[in-house]
Amino acid sequence: MPVIYDNITNQFSEGLINSLDVSYRGDFCVGYFNLRGWKQVADYIEKWNGGEGNQCRLLIGMQKLPVDLLKQYLAINRNSEMDQQEAFRI
Repeated sequence: MPVIYDNITNQFSEGLINSLDVSYRGDFCVGYFNLRGWKQVADYIEKWNGGEGNQCRLLIGMQKLPVDLLKQYLAINRNSEMDQQEAFRI
C-alpha cells in the first residue's frame, strides 16, 4: 500500500528505510530530488537484483499550474495571437 512521508506524522528516514529493508522493487514520485537524500536509501536499493520487476523507478518533477503555463506562453509568444482552442489547452 502506498505511503506518503510528510516528515510530520510519517518520518521519511524511519518509515521509508523500514519499507526498503523488506522490498525488492520501488516506484517513487517526488517533487524535488537531492543526492544527499538518495545516499540514505542507496544501500538498500543496491541490494535489489535489478531488471524487470526488481528495479527502482524514480519520477521527478512538479506539475505547473495552468496560470503559470499561461504566463509562460504569453512571455514567449508576445507577438502571436492565441485562439480559443490554444487558450483552452493551456
